[in-house]
This record gives sequence, C-alpha cells and structure tokens, in this order.
Amino acid sequence: MLSYLVYGTDGYYGIKRHTNDNKGKYHMKSSLKLIAMIFVFSPLYAYAGGNPEHVKFPEGYVKAYTKYSTANRANQKQVAKLYANEAAITSYSQGKKAASGSVVVMEIYSPKTDAEGKPVPGSDGVFEIDSLAAIGVMEKRNNWGESFTQEDRTGDWGFALYNPDGSEKANDLSCVQCHTPLNAQDYLFTYQRLVDFVNNH
Repeated sequence: MLSYLVYGTDGYYGIKRHTNDNKGKYHMKSSLKLIAMIFVFSPLYAYAGGNPEHVKFPEGYVKAYTKYSTANRANQKQVAKLYANEAAITSYSQGKKAASGSVVVMEIYSPKTDAEGKPVPGSDGVFEIDSLAAIGVMEKRNNWGESFTQEDRTGDWGFALYNPDGSEKANDLSCVQCHTPLNAQDYLFTYQRLVDFVNNH
C-alpha cells in the first residue's frame, strides 16, 4: 500500500492511500492524529512559524519601502497592507525573481465588524480597518549560513512574524508549508499583485 501527503482545496492536509484491491479504489483518511504524527516526524515543519533570529524586523519600512497593495486576505477575516523593498521592486521590474536582499512585509489588520461579527466592507470591497494585529516579514538571501537550514526556509526565503511594536510574536503558523507550493510565483502569494504594480508604476 502506498501512502502520501496531499493538499486539499480546503487548505488541510491529509493522507491518501492507494491500495491494490480488486476495486482499485483510492481511500482518503484525514485526522488530527495522523497530521500530528506527520508534523513530529517531518523536519520541514520544525520551525515553520518563522525564524526571527534570522529574519529581522525591518525598522522604518513604512517610509523606506514601497506599498504595493491593500487587500482582504484569502481567509476573508483580515486585511493586508503589503510593502516591498527596493531590491524586490527592481528585480520584478526587470522580469526576474527577487534578488538576494529582497524583503516583503505584510501588515495584518483586524477589520471592523458589524452586529453579526462579520467584517464591514468599504466602498472598494476592502474591509474597513480596525487595528494592526501583526506584521509578517519575508526576506530572501543566498548567504543565510549553516545555522538557518533549508528545511526552515522556502527556497532562499525566510519568514518571521512580529507584533505591531516590532517584538517577536508567538505563533503556530506554517509559513514554509504554505509557501512551498508557490515555486512558479517566487513563493509569494501576492506575486502577481507585486508584478502588476511594478509594471504599472
């Protein structure tokens, strides 16, 4: 019997088992217990929530970087403001992948909600902002060194999550896990937004 990890459209991982029985059926089994075992035995997820000891908080990024998008996050529960430094902007404007030294910052905001607890959309469809909840940082380097292993990165991109004041934010996110499938997009969820921005400015 062959077992392998699959990623569902609902954003959850599960185990898919191919058996050679007479009916030739595929069987899907997904459980918290199995997922927990995968996380224990696979080093890919060891530090998936970020590595602030390597990916530092970029002080002064609001003035120094270029804001390229404000949009609702895919979870439809938060708003993101996205910034990129000059190295990233220059690379994408030249039709290349981000060069070493590129940094992308995502400010994550909680939206205002109505009486039913649903986010309140503005006239442009983007949720009205209530408060800054966290700041995500992606940094790309080709010289991280041995202390920052490949298993803790996606390509040459490293990740970290910070509180609004720039202090490290405790989290249980899986940055590496989520970004790894995006090779064609230079591992960025907002790759097309950034490319479109630099091509139109």
